[in-house]
Amino acid sequence: MASNFQLFGPTHWLILLTIPALPWLVARIANPRLARLAMGTFLLLNELGWYGYKLYKGWFQFPSGLPLQLCDLTLWLTVVAALTLNPAAFEFAFFTGLVGAGMAVLTPDLWEPFPSYGTVYFFLAHGGVISSLLYLWWSGQTRPQPGCVRRSMALLNIYGVAIGIFNAVFGANYMYLCRKPQNPSLLDYMGPWPLYILAGEALALIFFTALWLPFSRTKGQIDVRANPV
Repeated sequence: MASNFQLFGPTHWLILLTIPALPWLVARIANPRLARLAMGTFLLLNELGWYGYKLYKGWFQFPSGLPLQLCDLTLWLTVVAALTLNPAAFEFAFFTGLVGAGMAVLTPDLWEPFPSYGTVYFFLAHGGVISSLLYLWWSGQTRPQPGCVRRSMALLNIYGVAIGIFNAVFGANYMYLCRKPQNPSLLDYMGPWPLYILAGEALALIFFTALWLPFSRTKGQIDVRANPV
């Protein structure tokens, strides 16, 4: 079923502006602990509700209907980070979430007319990841630590290799490692397969490094005792 969603139309712009505006506002008016727990719980329940809907529709099919996309991993790590302030979960989710989910909401790969449940879920999940990660940063409850870009790139490649093997064995296309998404995306400007994978690797390193720059100029670490779980 085709999507009627207008890329960079009024609705899309409203969504894009709301995603950073919400954590900015919450960071200024809400109790930090309660707000992050609420965000983590919302992401958790939203995802479980989607899994239930997919089960009801019979969409959990092997091998293409599994939650193995990078955004799936990022979402669950964001839930862990929001509920526990686990530094490793936050670190990887911070980079892959702001870059990956950011690209997803900029060029959404929708499969149903808007505002069906599937399309609303898409923006709640991806937008919720971005908002939660920005909130954890802007509220001062956690932050990436030195060496985070190297560690995150290593984990991203390890996960990518594992998914690539799964794709090759079972004929799937997780992380778009075998072909580009049908809807317009940044990958369209990166050349044919497999060049767009190499270009994506380079862009990931550039974006991860850019996200680290604001933290590289400040010293110190978050004292998690000041932000108890």
